[in-house]
Amino acid sequence: MQIQTVGILSPGDMGQAIAAVLNQNGLKTIAALDDRSQRTRQLAAAANIQDVGSLTQLVIESDVVLSVLVPAAAAEVAKQVAEVISNVGKQILYVDGNAIAPQKVKRIAQVIESVGATFVDASIIGPPPRVPGRTRIYASGKQADEFQQLRNYGLDIRVIGDEIGQASGLKMSYAALTKGLTAIGTELLIAAHRLGLDEQLWNEVSSS
Repeated sequence: MQIQTVGILSPGDMGQAIAAVLNQNGLKTIAALDDRSQRTRQLAAAANIQDVGSLTQLVIESDVVLSVLVPAAAAEVAKQVAEVISNVGKQILYVDGNAIAPQKVKRIAQVIESVGATFVDASIIGPPPRVPGRTRIYASGKQADEFQQLRNYGLDIRVIGDEIGQASGLKMSYAALTKGLTAIGTELLIAAHRLGLDEQLWNEVSSS
């Protein structure tokens, strides 16, 4: 499948930045902005995302639908997209890029695949991709290579396997590791400060 149009769900900070990169590199992006906030509309306009109004029209016009949402909304929105796919008979590639657990991603994949669409699990590590080289998008699933076409349009997409859940599992593990180490380090720095050992601790860390 040759990707020509990417539907963005939704153009918040991350989705808008991804769409901006794709647009700058020659790909068309669209969003369904009916009933969306003025801020979301402004973000979409700033990234040159075309407003197609409804979710139904977004599915009809998209080759790929990229879901980048508040994690709590991921499953419900996927269900809405599946209903539209079933009603209009349009087969698309649905990419879930939300920070959710592997088991939840697998359940969402079943919903999307049950109506004949294809599914890719993706995880975004790093900030919104406004600066090149700082954001990676890992992908897994049997159709992950199709999603990797977007490397040609400015995104750093890395396929890590053909199983749904691998990409989201990597995100979960990475986030737990980095945040856990930060929390432990903060606790130890507070302990050293309370003991009056800030200078001694930093000297030892610097030398060892």
